[in-house]
Amino acid sequence: MRDQYPRRTFLKTASAGVVSAVVASSVGESSGVAQASSHTILKKTLKFGMVREEGLSIKEKFQLLKDLGFDGVEMDSPSELDRDEIMRARDEVEFPIPGVIDSVHWRQTLSDPDPSVRAQGVEGLKTAIKDAQAFGASTVLLVPAVVNQEVSYDDAYRRSQEEIRKVLPYAEEHGVKIAIENVWNHFLLSPLEMARYIDEFESPWIGAYFDIGNVVNYGWPEHWIRILGHRILKFDIKEYSREKRDKEGPSAGFRVPLGEGSVDWVEVRRAIREIGYEGWGSAEVRGGDRARLQEISQRMDRILAAS
Repeated sequence: MRDQYPRRTFLKTASAGVVSAVVASSVGESSGVAQASSHTILKKTLKFGMVREEGLSIKEKFQLLKDLGFDGVEMDSPSELDRDEIMRARDEVEFPIPGVIDSVHWRQTLSDPDPSVRAQGVEGLKTAIKDAQAFGASTVLLVPAVVNQEVSYDDAYRRSQEEIRKVLPYAEEHGVKIAIENVWNHFLLSPLEMARYIDEFESPWIGAYFDIGNVVNYGWPEHWIRILGHRILKFDIKEYSREKRDKEGPSAGFRVPLGEGSVDWVEVRRAIREIGYEGWGSAEVRGGDRARLQEISQRMDRILAAS
């Protein structure tokens, strides 16, 4: 891959970003949301697909989540759900939708060798941005690329940036930011590289959707948080156990309750405070019925406690 970002310039920019993030008193401009709930350092949300209580309308599911102590919910897009019904439920329950998840980014990847597949991915991202604007959401979560035997790392980097650049004017027009998530896609494997990837767009309309649990297999979340700093638009709240990984395999590490794995939540909270973040944290764990959702809410209260 051609070096489009000189190493000296990148290190200078990354270092300045970390320093400015630590001394900043708030990143409200980046997150586009109000301050966190009084009892937690982040406003609590989760993915709508985690709600498995049977026989409820969208409005009733929103009300259930609000009653259980959540501050908002994130929706998928493109989706078969009725957008008008979602908006009515949001307004009637007074339950915000802070973010939208691009639902096609794993199938129609922006790194695919086939230009037609990438074009479908771009249209899916635009649909998600349009829905996010309608919902009043500030971000669309995006997995930008997938590296595999058929897609080289440098091609994934180049192709995904090219496709995202096509969408940035659309994101700006709709007032919605693209939030890049760190996932197990063999891509953006360090916080320095993720910072560089985002900075190369030279746009305020793209940032990071940092998944805390996804890095524990090969790193420490608090390190990533301090390095990404002001780039972080939202957090995914997830646990991971290195002990369970070592006994049962990598994916087994996720099968542990929030607060009972290898994440040092004291250090994570400290890092979040240091960068001045006051936005949203979304549970991305196994969902379920009312009892299960209540457990998730209570566990989030404990690991994100403001005190």
